[in-house]
Amino acid sequence: MTVLVGTSGWQYKDWREVLYPAGCPQRLWLEEYARGFATVESNNAFYRLPSREQFAAWRDRTPDGFVMALKASRFLTHIKRLRDPEEPVGRLMSHAEGLGDRLGPVLLQLPPTLRADSGLLDAALGCFPSGTRVAVEPRHDSWWTDGVRKVLERRGAALCWADAGSRPVTPLWRTAGWGYVRFHHGLARPAPRYGRQALAAWARRVADAWPEGAEVYAYFNNDPGGAAVRDAVVFARAVDRLGRRVSRTPSL
Repeated sequence: MTVLVGTSGWQYKDWREVLYPAGCPQRLWLEEYARGFATVESNNAFYRLPSREQFAAWRDRTPDGFVMALKASRFLTHIKRLRDPEEPVGRLMSHAEGLGDRLGPVLLQLPPTLRADSGLLDAALGCFPSGTRVAVEPRHDSWWTDGVRKVLERRGAALCWADAGSRPVTPLWRTAGWGYVRFHHGLARPAPRYGRQALAAWARRVADAWPEGAEVYAYFNNDPGGAAVRDAVVFARAVDRLGRRVSRTPSL
C-alpha cells in the first residue's frame, strides 16, 4: 500500500517561510512545492478551467512521478448539479490531457444542498473516460445509502473519506481498489491545525482499510498559516511508523 500525501492547492501567500523560502518568487512556487511533495490536489479547475496549455505547463514544471489530482468544475457539481454531465466532463478531461502522466484522480465535491440521486451520479460517472479515477465527496446525509454505495462500487469510484473537526463526516466505505481522503480542519491550536493523536488515528484507519498494492491519496485543505503543510508532514510520519509506504514530504 502507498499513501500519497499532499495539500489542496499550493498558491498561498501565508506559506512563505513555511514551505517557500522568503526570497522565492511566486512564479516558482509549484517547483518548490514539488521538491517537497509528490502530489497536489488542484482546485483551479473548480473555479475556472485552465487551458490544455496551462495543464501542459504544469506538467513540464513538475518532476517525473508527480501526481496532480483535480477538483472538478463547479459548473458540473454546483451549477448543473450533475445534470447533463457529458459536455462539462468532456471539456474537463480534454483540457486535463495536457497533464499527461501527471494526471491523478478527479474529485467531484457535491454541494451540501444536493440531495442523493444515484441515477444522476451514475450518469455523471459514466461520462469519464475508462480508467479515470474519480472520487466523490457528497455533503448531504441522504447519500449514505446502499444504492449510492453500489453505484460507486460498480463504477470503481472512491467515496472520499472527509474529515472536519478531527472526525470523519462520511461513512468509511471502501468502494474502490484505491482511496481518497480529505482533511478540512482540525481542533488543535493554532487553528485549523490537527493534533498528533487525531492524525495518528487517521493513519491507522487508512492502513487498516486498504490492502497491499493499493494507492490512497490524502490531501490537507486547512491551508491558513501553513497548517496543511505541517499536518501533511505529521500525517505522513504517522503512516510511515505503521510500516506503510508514503510519498515524500518536505523537511520543515
